Amino acid sequence: MAKDTFLNRKITLNLKGELLDLSRPCVMGILNLTPDSFYSNSRMDSIDAALERAEICLKEGAAFIDIGAYSSRPGAAEVTTEEELQRMIPAITAISKRFPEAKLSIDTFRAKVARESIEAGAHVVNDISGGNLDELMFETVAALNVPYILMHMQGTPQTMQQKPVYKNIGLEVVDYLAEKVNALKALGVKDIILDPGFGFAKNTTHNYQLMNQLQNLDVFGLPVLVGISRKSMVYKLLGTTADEALNGTTVLNTIALQKGAAILRVHDVKAAVECISIVEKMQQS
Repeated sequence: MAKDTFLNRKITLNLKGELLDLSRPCVMGILNLTPDSFYSNSRMDSIDAALERAEICLKEGAAFIDIGAYSSRPGAAEVTTEEELQRMIPAITAISKRFPEAKLSIDTFRAKVARESIEAGAHVVNDISGGNLDELMFETVAALNVPYILMHMQGTPQTMQQKPVYKNIGLEVVDYLAEKVNALKALGVKDIILDPGFGFAKNTTHNYQLMNQLQNLDVFGLPVLVGISRKSMVYKLLGTTADEALNGTTVLNTIALQKGAAILRVHDVKAAVECISIVEKMQQS
């Protein structure tokens, strides 16, 4: 692996007029406003709890806080748009007021939620469906002029793990993302972040094949986000639980950084920040 995998990559994101430099990888801390996210310690059931979680993420070095109000774990229960907004908007408003320096990413596949969240103070739209679950998403992101995280997934959170099949997962993910990137660029979306979608419509073998081929995404010249934090690809392989999956997560985050990841989406911000520092030092040596 070349030492300059990410050190020489000069990429910026425009966050409502403020440029964020991604030439050095950064961390996105997870903040869930859901009662059923797969990792119980990530669930915040009140505004006070959300504020406390946001403060921890920022103190530990997160560049972004990713707020979700609809659990996307396999088989998750359906949540209405109204309920998602009722969870999301008060949290965005409170965090933006208490921590005006915070850069907020909104984990949603709904254009209405994306639009109202950005208007409430958020900066980035993180769409697990790649625009497939709301035909208005791409044009909404283009109109909002904010960065968009484009993820690969098949089906919905309710159906995605029903025997997913790939002939060559690395090539199929690249082809999927290429089609979506072209559509977004045609609409004038300037800042696109790619997420290969670990754990979404992929079994354990698919996930590790995809990680092994992660550098294939370099062809786009776009920042890549990796979200494998405490997922089943870690704990099912090791025969443990999500609570015991930090060590495995750190190993995979290290590999992802070596393969060019620009953003690590994690539950454990401090561990990921330390991981970046160590990998960076190794690549400078």
